[in-house]
Amino acid sequence: MNEQQLSYREALRLAIEEAMNADERVFLLGEDVGNYGGCYAVSKGLSETFGPDRIVDTPLSESGFVGAGIGAAIGGMRPIVEIMTVNFSLLALDQIVNNAATIRHMSGNQISIPIVIRMATGAGKQLAAQHSHSLENWYAHVPGIKVLAPATVADARYMLSMALKDPNPVIFFEHVMLYNESDINPAPEDCPDMHSALVRQSGEDISLVTYGGSLPKALEAARQLAQQDVSVEVIDLRSLRPLDTKTIFESVNKTHRLLVVDEGWRTGSLAGELCALVAENCFWSLDAPPIRVCSEEVPIPYPKHLEDAVTPQVEKIVNAVLGLLNKETVS
Repeated sequence: MNEQQLSYREALRLAIEEAMNADERVFLLGEDVGNYGGCYAVSKGLSETFGPDRIVDTPLSESGFVGAGIGAAIGGMRPIVEIMTVNFSLLALDQIVNNAATIRHMSGNQISIPIVIRMATGAGKQLAAQHSHSLENWYAHVPGIKVLAPATVADARYMLSMALKDPNPVIFFEHVMLYNESDINPAPEDCPDMHSALVRQSGEDISLVTYGGSLPKALEAARQLAQQDVSVEVIDLRSLRPLDTKTIFESVNKTHRLLVVDEGWRTGSLAGELCALVAENCFWSLDAPPIRVCSEEVPIPYPKHLEDAVTPQVEKIVNAVLGLLNKETVS
């Protein structure tokens, strides 16, 4: 066993480096990805290895460089586009939704768009409202693209590798609080595929479904609840489009309760979609209504105490589970 530690950030870099060594068509473009090494240092050092023709610094124009990536993909290249944050990706929404997601369909399956668009998401770094939102569900709403949200080092390493071999556009969300997380250097078998949800912890009393930066909080909540004799099954979605509903439904049919933890806002959330799917497909198995722990409906604040107050935290998750089970909550 290789006991060397690898960070989430390093895992992403390794996947990019491996793909670039294996295929000359792969290149990376985005703001400050070259000499600066990317805003979260994922591409640090790659410019020295591959040069400016393959690690391409772009102007501050998300629509422009995402569009350039889509054009390169149509032309037979395998671009990786880095967008600093999901908030800035909205400037490229037209390119992603109206071009990347539609061209295969509109061309009668004649044109593929093998592009991976990576972007940071989520709160926790005190970067305030223009850098900290969680808009994964906006993209998960759109047919024609795949949406991934790896939460572990192994998934960062190998789901990105799989995405880079996919013939279709993939949106790859990297939660900002995961970049410094580390684990034992994973093996390929630690990441079975990029489409399946995984049961990270087996349990009997309630299914806790989450993804991305909320997974560590969900696992900690499950650990604390175990001390109160509550057995929690924790499911990591990993892929937000397509959704692995089979794994979710099997879990809910076993535990008979569902809590979704989603850092997105509650209204119109991915959590709401999951609750609806479970209500439609597992209604007769449920012992209680499906519930959600989401971010409060305000722009993410800058002060740390307010940022923590409006986003899902371990205590909120624990109390939501206890409330659903009609147990006394933690003050």
